[in-house]
Amino acid sequence: MTQKIIVIGAGMASGRMLEHLFDANADVAVTLFNAEPRGNYNRIMLSPVLAGDQTYQDIVTHDDDWYADNKVITRFGEKIVAIDREAKTVTADNGDVLAYDKLVFGTGSNPFMIPLPGHDLEGVIAYRDLEDTERMMGLEAGQKAVVIGGGLLGLEAAAGMAARGVDVTVVHIMGHLMERQLDEAAGYLLRKALIDKGITVKCAANSKEILGEDGKVKALLLDDGTELPCDLLVMAVGIRPNVALAQEAGLMVGKGIHVDDQMLTSDADVLAVGECVEHDGALFGLVAPLYDQAKVAAQTLMGEEAAFVQKELSTKLKVTGCDLFSAGDFAEADGREDIVFRDPARGVYKRLVIEENRVVGAVFYGDTADSNWFFGLIKDKTDISDMRDTLIFGPAYQGGDALDPMAAVAALPLDAEICGCNGICKGQIVEAIEAGATDLGAVRATTKASASCGTCTGLVEQVLAVTLGDDFQMPAAEPMCGCTDLTHEDVRRLIKSQELKSMAAVMQELGWKTSCGCAKCRPALNYYLLADWPVEYQDDPQSRFINERKHANIQKDGTFSVVPRMWGGITTPDELRAIADAADKYEVPTVKVTGGQRIDLLGVKGEDLPDIWADLNAAGMVSGHAYSKGLRTVKTCVGTDHCRFGTQDSTGLGIKLEKDLWGSWTPHKLKLGVSGCPRNCAEATCKDIGIVCVDSGYQVSIGGAAGMEVKETKLLIQVANEEEVMEVVRAVTQLYREGAKYLDRIWKWMDKVGLDWIKEQIEDLEIRKAAAARFDLSQSIYRRDPWADHVKEKADTYKPMKEIRLEAAE
Repeated sequence: MTQKIIVIGAGMASGRMLEHLFDANADVAVTLFNAEPRGNYNRIMLSPVLAGDQTYQDIVTHDDDWYADNKVITRFGEKIVAIDREAKTVTADNGDVLAYDKLVFGTGSNPFMIPLPGHDLEGVIAYRDLEDTERMMGLEAGQKAVVIGGGLLGLEAAAGMAARGVDVTVVHIMGHLMERQLDEAAGYLLRKALIDKGITVKCAANSKEILGEDGKVKALLLDDGTELPCDLLVMAVGIRPNVALAQEAGLMVGKGIHVDDQMLTSDADVLAVGECVEHDGALFGLVAPLYDQAKVAAQTLMGEEAAFVQKELSTKLKVTGCDLFSAGDFAEADGREDIVFRDPARGVYKRLVIEENRVVGAVFYGDTADSNWFFGLIKDKTDISDMRDTLIFGPAYQGGDALDPMAAVAALPLDAEICGCNGICKGQIVEAIEAGATDLGAVRATTKASASCGTCTGLVEQVLAVTLGDDFQMPAAEPMCGCTDLTHEDVRRLIKSQELKSMAAVMQELGWKTSCGCAKCRPALNYYLLADWPVEYQDDPQSRFINERKHANIQKDGTFSVVPRMWGGITTPDELRAIADAADKYEVPTVKVTGGQRIDLLGVKGEDLPDIWADLNAAGMVSGHAYSKGLRTVKTCVGTDHCRFGTQDSTGLGIKLEKDLWGSWTPHKLKLGVSGCPRNCAEATCKDIGIVCVDSGYQVSIGGAAGMEVKETKLLIQVANEEEVMEVVRAVTQLYREGAKYLDRIWKWMDKVGLDWIKEQIEDLEIRKAAAARFDLSQSIYRRDPWADHVKEKADTYKPMKEIRLEAAE
């Protein structure tokens, strides 16, 4: 007896199920409903249609003839609005009631639309079907589009519109693209490829509101205030199983329609396949499991034994022309280690995650030829002990040499700047080497590269090594850490010359041996990127030491030290009362005056930190940054205000300097002193930067220390007025920020580059003003009070930093 089957949804899963039924000559009569006014087509191929590489007709899976040949009654453009499971009937939106023996849900999924203000404006669409594709195809070259979502669909939409000449911006809330399939390094490469295609990509960007005009979309507003103008806004932020009809029919529904191994729902006469399905708690979006479900559903309908089994899945995709592969679990976890291969010149990245001598995860970008072999290792849980040394090179290569540590330098283009001081590029150095300059001294004499500040010395030596090969003996140099063979100086120079603006970019382009760095290199890289690219780079708090993350110094018993700032060592009775009240309220066991003329609250419990910050903030006090790699204090004497020997207002100048420099991040802690006369009561001559006031003006010295190393400052320059002091201090601080190795104090940096070179920079007014301006730029972006940031949402008495600064200035 012919079985009457009604199928709701003409998607890829239900279409494959029908193919299995008809190929097996099953005795069935099929009626197919579809909300779209068409039958089954390959949704995956909408992207080539958008890009103009194919037409809709090219991606049709089942045409009218196929349906006719298989006697399928098609009800395209019609919806089922009700199901009577007891009577076993469905009701169409035109009122027709049809009976079934078996009912199959293939309702797929609905695009998720973020309920932003303005999401219902004309011109705000999803990317799900042919109509959406045609809307995007309707844009003309030069018009603007914004895509919210950096997953596969969003990127394909962006690439397709960009190929048509549309100005496209992708906005993604996560830190890197396709975070579910790719790790940060591979996500960086994909982003780089998209940018090369002319697409603007904004990661870690949060959409706030969709702006409109006359009922039509005009722009997307981000929460940082950025407006992105657009003629069309595409939301591609994910999908949700379409379960509304099943739920109304009384079927068991969770995230999707519950099915068992036979693809049966809670009703034995109702099946479900595809993206609307939930099986053992899992949802499905990839084609492979959907097709497995389709086969099982067909067998179930034919009365055969079959069971759907969830399999280990891999993702092998070509996104906007870029080959990607990911499989298994590639998240960070204890007991796991990475094997990483990078070829920056070819844009290739491969990462294997190893646990107990088995591959548990893999991410490949740019070269996926061996992906099936690696996927087999993951599925079979193969012991890779015997092939570990050559595993990353794939099945055809079980031996060979280690990666060339000079790959990053070799990959630099000839026009890449090597010596910033003298404007010398790689090509000029190569030409000098080929002309006979075969050692560092000869290169310096010929080109002046590394002859000034010396920070590019390591890079010049590597250019020598790459150019001369075995004829050059590389001097031994200590690498930055075990993740790389490059020194701190090499990394700093490469970050600038290659314009690397994220950790993922550094680790990929410079051939890091690990996927995400270590506790030694991450804080350094975070600082270097922050110092070199203050506008483009966003600080990564997790790459800072615990004191900087906690905004307080941890003590040996696990408590913390809280030090409010006292500008230039000056305080008021109100501030002292606030400190005393906080000490009482939080039962602070020790209150101590520090060597930097401040009061330290020692022994604060970790859980009390936000509250004590809030109380001190409410009294107008900000963090003293006693924990930071940045400005700590500006120690002052009383100067002309009270001392009969004072020659200048040392207290006033100290306060101005502290307010100018506070919140800045530097390679190591930075301490200043301002003494009102040569008697030097503020001990300015053992500070990183010291100012001694004299009758004729101000002597600015640098390079002092009074810790494990005792150093006396050396005179840098003498200037006539406070304005010049402020500019000199900002400029020398910026030169130190840009040139020093992470965790080197100023005296160590000075020993490397030479006091004479620093003097030359400071005495050159153009260079000095430019350095001071760069410092001001960084301060305008990064200077803030972390205490206030943390208590802003919590404390009713929170006072904005703007008010605090104005009050302090008064």
